[in-house]
Amino acid sequence: MRWQSTFATLIAISSIALAHWNYESVLLNGKDPGAYQYVRSPKNSNSPVTDISSKDMVCNAGGNDADVLAKTKSLSVKAGDQVGFRINSVFGHPGIQQVYMSKAPDTAATYKGDGDWFKVYSLTTSNLTNDPIFWAPFPGSVGIMDFTFTLPTSLPNGQYLMRAEGLALHGASTVGGAQFYIGCAQLDVTGGASSGTPGPTIKFPGGYSTNDPGILVNMYWPPLRSYTTPGPSTWPNKCEDHSPNLFGETSDGDCTPLAKGATG
Repeated sequence: MRWQSTFATLIAISSIALAHWNYESVLLNGKDPGAYQYVRSPKNSNSPVTDISSKDMVCNAGGNDADVLAKTKSLSVKAGDQVGFRINSVFGHPGIQQVYMSKAPDTAATYKGDGDWFKVYSLTTSNLTNDPIFWAPFPGSVGIMDFTFTLPTSLPNGQYLMRAEGLALHGASTVGGAQFYIGCAQLDVTGGASSGTPGPTIKFPGGYSTNDPGILVNMYWPPLRSYTTPGPSTWPNKCEDHSPNLFGETSDGDCTPLAKGATG
């Protein structure tokens, strides 16, 4: 019947939307200051960015609009603080979680992220022997709701954008199938280095290619036994994390190795 078909369609659309997510708040030393106080609010509901050449790759759709900049505050943090993001509502698909930072030439509140970006955190796989492999932000096929990591102690003082990037890979076997979920927080960093140039750096857009092995990848078949993250290595530790640090829990570090027997 027509009403049954319509109902089924609505359920399917609703299920897809529920699997999408935003980054709604920045976490600091065990505290959550609330949604969209220090994170720029997007204007695409919770939809992903799929065009890597789009300016939405910087801070999501609407993240650089004047009205969004005007209402977003900058959070005072110190180098070495425990920071992270609250997700609304869960990391809804298998994939990876990365965080980039870019120093503002003036203030974070006016910066549109057209400068250089360096990676400070990368949460990737948790097991490479399963078929399909396990992803650390998606343990037991249930996505994380938040994550934390430590700001580098050698981070130069100044104002920054801190960009959360979730990359969903369930549809990444075709060009344009990878889904990017993005949110930018505004930070004012003190207590770090008086100078320095973190790197390597990339631009958004422009830092990724549609054919990058971490973006165009079939996570189901043939079985994966390795995964290469898009973008440069993390600064300054050049490592990946394979176990999420969750809000309110004791961190096990940002460079947790794969569990024994998980490397294939």
